[in-house]
Amino acid sequence: MFPNRETLRRRASCKTPKRSPQHFELLHDLKNMRQGRKNRIMPRPLRFLTYNVHSCFGTDRKLDPARIAAVIAECRPDIIALQEVDVGRTRSGGVDQARMIATHLRMEAHFHPALHLKDERYGDAVLTALPMRLVKADVLPSSGEPRGALWVEIDLADAKLQVIVTHLGLSGSERVRQATALLGPGWLGGIGQGEARVILAGDFNAIARSAAYKLLARHLRDAQLQLKGKPRPTFPSRLPLLRLDHVFVGDGISVKDCLVHNSALARAASDHLPVLAELEIEPPAQRLASKQLHGNRTTPVLR
Repeated sequence: MFPNRETLRRRASCKTPKRSPQHFELLHDLKNMRQGRKNRIMPRPLRFLTYNVHSCFGTDRKLDPARIAAVIAECRPDIIALQEVDVGRTRSGGVDQARMIATHLRMEAHFHPALHLKDERYGDAVLTALPMRLVKADVLPSSGEPRGALWVEIDLADAKLQVIVTHLGLSGSERVRQATALLGPGWLGGIGQGEARVILAGDFNAIARSAAYKLLARHLRDAQLQLKGKPRPTFPSRLPLLRLDHVFVGDGISVKDCLVHNSALARAASDHLPVLAELEIEPPAQRLASKQLHGNRTTPVLR
């Protein structure tokens, strides 16, 4: 017999992940990040993760938000972009998955429901322990399942980082409309001023040959392609064949490393694998000095 809602709620809310060495390293790193902010320095490259969590249902069909949190802890990220997050949905025990995962990681969360049916919500989230404020959360043009995007600004001491997380549609034409909207004045195109630091991440349902991917890649850089190695697929998690999940970065951000996290736990926790990028964020003042040295050229926000 399928478990009732109360049983699912208990399973989802009561289980605590094992405190792995990676979990404690994450807490140590976050402490260093906070100390670095006090001293107006970044102690190391920023670790950014994007992850489609499939409503916390694993490839073994088990509902387990704590397992998702444990996978994230293995990666020790500073900022996390999540897709397919359930809040108050009967199918996942009625819990707030964004808040639950954030609590496990000792972070704060912003959530935006692309789909909202009565008290049930489903959408995207950004988690971090760094200072964060909501800039915008809105729908994208959709012809099938409703899609949206979430934009937050994160204070990195030396720079304000603009992070937009999204989950695009299943049809090619729909994805092109959504990518066009994200590049337009309501989103990336409205940031203006060439000193902005921008990350666009999520599940784009788009491989590198697709029109939507090519449209975005004309303006932003794919983190996996900034390195010498072959880009790795992210879906399906047990036998990855397609590269659907991406981290795109704008000017003033250099990619030091980027990998698809393919641990045994990650292969079981969701049908997608997370993408982890190590990024160096160039402070605007540093770029201004470089401009003055090489000539005061105007740099657009998007490449």
